[in-house]
Amino acid sequence: MTLHEIADRIQTGLNGTCFDGSLKFDCGDAGVIVLADNQASTTDQDTDCTLRLSQDNLVKLLTGKLNPMTGVMTGKLKISGNMSVAMKLGQLLG
Repeated sequence: MTLHEIADRIQTGLNGTCFDGSLKFDCGDAGVIVLADNQASTTDQDTDCTLRLSQDNLVKLLTGKLNPMTGVMTGKLKISGNMSVAMKLGQLLG
């Protein structure tokens, strides 16, 4: 699954919901997915919160196969910036 396909799926999930704040999934050389203004895109920009993880772990996170807390504790997921924005993502995924 490409980052564009993942962004499209996130966008579909955002329809009808309000995500307050901005969040970036930084997958290193694979690229980024930015959630801002209720849009998911692969255009890099500054955000309130950044999650650094591999593209594979991003797919696992979004499909519920990687628990965010477990990801942080095992080093598969690194969070920087505004933690409250990251918490809102958990509600969106839940």
